[in-house]
Amino acid sequence: MSDSQFPPILQFGTSRFLQAHVDLFVSQALERGEALGRIAVVQSTDSPASTARTAALASGTPYRVLIQGIDKGQVVEQSHWASAICRAVHATEQWPLLRQGFVEHVKVVVSNTGDRGYQLDSRDTQALLAAHAPAPISFPAKLLVLLHDRWKHSPQSTLSLFPCELVARNGDVLRDLLVALARSWALDDAFQTYLIQNCRWANSLVDRIVSQALEPVGAVAEPYALWAIERQEGLTLPCSHDAIVLTDSLDDFERLKLFTLNLGHSYLAERWLSDGRPATETVYQAMQNPALRADLEALWASEVLPVFDALGQLDAARRYVDSVRERFGNPFLQHRLADIAVNHKDKKERRLLPLVELAAQLAPGLEQPMLRAVLLSQH
Repeated sequence: MSDSQFPPILQFGTSRFLQAHVDLFVSQALERGEALGRIAVVQSTDSPASTARTAALASGTPYRVLIQGIDKGQVVEQSHWASAICRAVHATEQWPLLRQGFVEHVKVVVSNTGDRGYQLDSRDTQALLAAHAPAPISFPAKLLVLLHDRWKHSPQSTLSLFPCELVARNGDVLRDLLVALARSWALDDAFQTYLIQNCRWANSLVDRIVSQALEPVGAVAEPYALWAIERQEGLTLPCSHDAIVLTDSLDDFERLKLFTLNLGHSYLAERWLSDGRPATETVYQAMQNPALRADLEALWASEVLPVFDALGQLDAARRYVDSVRERFGNPFLQHRLADIAVNHKDKKERRLLPLVELAAQLAPGLEQPMLRAVLLSQH
């Protein structure tokens, strides 16, 4: 592969989550001949941890993903070697190379840029479209410049984009953000049309607990894995895999995860903060506390499941809660509540408040004292 040639999949983000989710899926699919190709990862921040991971990934050496947990009551311990990543670049330091490689070779873009990945930066302007301009600061501006290059090089080309950020309808959100940014930069109407019509922005939901990084690269993850992708015409998938589900009802998957698993995590984090629980306590350890577990079970039973009952989805929600209970009781995963509690107030607003609002609409007689107390808490 020449310096300017890139594999067909470009990934923004070097996180342990992507290593044990999308990257592992593609690696396993490659072994069966069911993947689009290999992956180039892009480091889009300047954090020392990301830089270290990028250096390790750039070698193309396979890394270990350790799968440990309980699946349908059975203990699972598996070691996989992921080999899909063949290239890693630092966006700031290798921006000209990335721009050159993107216009010709990339067919799929994957991103997982964290809680604040979609934030814009006022220092990013239209001037960054110039041939020798430095890299933009924000992820959306970086992507906009790359897509503008692609449009100029091949106005009829198509591209599939798979945001994996935990944002509802993430594909629509990222598309609208880039169209608005293109408009604010006064870019050509034809380019704005290209963003809407030629680019396929996939709404998707990722679900796997990846609790621990391995050094210098690799991860420890649970057996459960899901990548639910909303079906749309013209979408090119990076690979075929049992954990990838194409669906016409993505909202159902999103509600289940948000209001049971994510809500459960935030409830345990709230109790960790309010009760002054041990600094290093994990989800598994919290679930071994009979009183705390009973409170969480009561929350699911009396304040969450009745909303799914009103939606006509009680059976599916009960099955998902059963799987979440098993996942929370995974003795192998060191999933620290201190990590879950990062950006706790923002997470409560996203995970709890919509459920309370939905209950007011669908089940107006339902009281949700535990959820309301957490929302009113100052933690």
